[in-house]
Amino acid sequence: MNYGIVIKVLGSILLIEALLMSPSIFISYAYGGDAHHPFIWTIVVMVILGILMAKLRRKNDHHIRAKDGIVIVALGWVMISLFGAIPLWTSGSVPTYIDAVFEIVSGFTTTGASVIANVDGLDKGILFWRSMTHWIGGMGILVFTLAILPALGVGSLQIFKAESPGPVAGKIVPRMKDTARVLYVSYILLTAMQVLFLLLGGVTLLDAFVITFGTVGTGGFGPRNDSLASYSPYVQVVTGIFMVLSGVNFSLYFLFFRKKYKDFLQDRELRLYLFFVGSSVVLIAWNLFMTFGGDALVRLRESFFQVSSIMTTTGFSTVDFDLWPTFSKMILFFLMFVGGSAGSTAGGMKVIRIMIVLKLIKREVSKIFHPRALIPIKVGGKIVSNEIIARINSFTAIHLVIFVVGSLVVSLEGGTMESSMSAVAATLNNIGPGFGSVGPTLTFAHYSDFTKIFLSLVMLLGRLEHFTIIALLVPKSWTKES
Repeated sequence: MNYGIVIKVLGSILLIEALLMSPSIFISYAYGGDAHHPFIWTIVVMVILGILMAKLRRKNDHHIRAKDGIVIVALGWVMISLFGAIPLWTSGSVPTYIDAVFEIVSGFTTTGASVIANVDGLDKGILFWRSMTHWIGGMGILVFTLAILPALGVGSLQIFKAESPGPVAGKIVPRMKDTARVLYVSYILLTAMQVLFLLLGGVTLLDAFVITFGTVGTGGFGPRNDSLASYSPYVQVVTGIFMVLSGVNFSLYFLFFRKKYKDFLQDRELRLYLFFVGSSVVLIAWNLFMTFGGDALVRLRESFFQVSSIMTTTGFSTVDFDLWPTFSKMILFFLMFVGGSAGSTAGGMKVIRIMIVLKLIKREVSKIFHPRALIPIKVGGKIVSNEIIARINSFTAIHLVIFVVGSLVVSLEGGTMESSMSAVAATLNNIGPGFGSVGPTLTFAHYSDFTKIFLSLVMLLGRLEHFTIIALLVPKSWTKES
């Protein structure tokens, strides 16, 4: 492994994190808070350490191999979380450093699980940084590094592949750094559009950015204790629409901007994604209306918002959906595992994997009647390779194993089965709120330090889709051989 290039890239990432953290200083000061001092000292330490790491002398080999990319991604996410948590702890926003790490890992992984009950009482600089971690982690700070540091372009596909969600990470345009820039252009445009729409709805500038960071990054840290429940129906609908847009594969927006509307609309994953959203909204709205009655349009709006939030693994809430009928809660629970599209900021297993698994089931049923038939798996007219199918099967198996083992570990806390299982489902799929003791009106603060650390690892496993973190634990990853 090329330790020199690994340390250099990690140093560059640390400098970028320091730069992205700096606006929180001015926000804290402007709103009369006192968290600007913790931010300043944290940034000073990060800049000094980042410069030393980035300037480290190394051998002339600039190529980032697969092994180097895996180590950079895994250590990079751990590093930004450990440093990003310092201002929360030193400002007194959370009681312990472990709480701060849990909160920031939840932010960077766009999970939205929180240990903070009094969000309204947070320093505005902390509030902004806490939500900005969603925006940074949504597209990936390492992809951001590739977008603005052309010097790291050589071999950088390995970083992109290791960090990008979905079974396949490909380039949209020939050069890797240009692909990263295309993705971020779409990301920034969605961000700017939502901020504008929220401002038109009377939301303050700070709240508009906080909500947007949580929406476009599909994170879910809200600016108020009740998430978005106290905002107007207009704000809730706008946020719901942008949550759905943020769950779409960002590569498709490149087709849309190139006016390839037919290719955009014919994407099979997009169609299945919208079908899941639409059918779930209708079923839950019907169940809520039949159970509670009331205004049908209100039930439809509540259903649309929560389905959009859970399906895209954002985690915002406008109602306490833990009080909904069992049928509606079961739909939301299953949507936790489905997640958004591959190549989006959403978590979960991803729609494309669900689609291929369903095609595999269909193929096996067909082989009962035609055992010798060769039936390829196709998506959009293209044959899916056996390598990708094997990777999807491995991912699905590992995902379920982590869920089962994680549920057993969390159950040692002594909570209900519903709480233990939903806590792991909510963190593994990067959603945030679950059911029971981790419902939308409650926090994860009651868990022990061990469980918080464990769930932080689960969040990282979910965001980096298992293999990157697991590969880091293999001793062979640290050998010097190529």
